[in-house]
Amino acid sequence: MLDRIKACLPSLAPAEQRVGKLVLSDARAFANLPISELADRAHVSKPTVVRFCRSLGYDGLTDFKRKLAGSVSEGVPFIHRSVDTDDKVSDVVVKVIDNTVSAFLKYRNDASTFAIGKAVDALSLACQNGKRIEFIGVGNSGIVAQDAQHKFFRLGVNTIAYSDGHMQVMSASLLVPGDCLVVISNSGRTRDLMDATDIARKNGATVIVITASGSPLAAAGHVHLSADHPEGYDRYSPMVSRLLHLMIIDILATAVALRVGGVKLQPLLQDMKNNLRNKRYA
Repeated sequence: MLDRIKACLPSLAPAEQRVGKLVLSDARAFANLPISELADRAHVSKPTVVRFCRSLGYDGLTDFKRKLAGSVSEGVPFIHRSVDTDDKVSDVVVKVIDNTVSAFLKYRNDASTFAIGKAVDALSLACQNGKRIEFIGVGNSGIVAQDAQHKFFRLGVNTIAYSDGHMQVMSASLLVPGDCLVVISNSGRTRDLMDATDIARKNGATVIVITASGSPLAAAGHVHLSADHPEGYDRYSPMVSRLLHLMIIDILATAVALRVGGVKLQPLLQDMKNNLRNKRYA
């Protein structure tokens, strides 16, 4: 969580930066002090303290302090154990699994339920109104976009995934208000994705971005779902980032299914399951 604050600090307003620096200087104290004391120490107003928390994607000061206290107290470490060329298979197994588990636990502590809630609201509304939901990404993120399309189309959603830059721009040009564009990126710096995001926003579509905090893409969408980890975005074969993105998609798909499902969705999924039985050997 502290790494996320450091990454976001340059993009915040000067007054909010002072609040961020106060958190970084003594996270434990920040989690326990009342808002009046926090405002005095940061030399800002009380509303500025709340704005700082919301700028990072949290519901407010209470939500932020709860997540901060959990992060500091539980001390779930994210130990990035790099795989070395001389590692045995047993070493690789342990390191890859440890990296993944640590990333998931860290996300559990840091995740903004406020931002996730906003994303679920937008996606659910698009589903209920018969609007389009599109997923875009390139490279490994393009594969995650395909997985997202696979999960959402089963809900009866009008959805598609694109990994080609030209198709992303053309498709974004056809989006209208009420549609949703979900942009997935490890680096948050891919030019094609930024272009598609700008076009979709100009057309009135809701843009949800799943990417690293402090990146250009993080600030370009309407809703930012942070996916922060120590794995460099220039790594040849990203592992943790891809799995983290897949987990976030699973959270969104599950929440949307529960929101719009019920009586209508259950028969649809059951009928689909029955039709698939003919595709399997007895």
